[in-house]
Amino acid sequence: MWLVVVVGSLGCYLIKLLGYVVPQDWLAGERCNRVNTLLPIALLSSLVVILTLSGSSGPLLDARLAGVAVAAVLLVLRAPFLVVVVAAAATAALLRLVVG
Repeated sequence: MWLVVVVGSLGCYLIKLLGYVVPQDWLAGERCNRVNTLLPIALLSSLVVILTLSGSSGPLLDARLAGVAVAAVLLVLRAPFLVVVVAAAATAALLRLVVG
């Protein structure tokens, strides 16, 4: 167990150190700017999908999926973020109440 902790810590340190030795020209390039813009969106999207569809015994379809669907529709319609969050939560809560 300690070996995993030490190797993980060393890996994190090396990644952080790599940020200091990368040439500034690479970080200021157009490709790097595009990746930096799109990477958080891709990571958060994948996190939402995994947390929405994952269950202890495999894929799970429940009220969370309906809440995410409502949020997606409201985001396409450009609703305010607070409205999106409240509507998605209310949808999931009502479905859980109804289904049991």
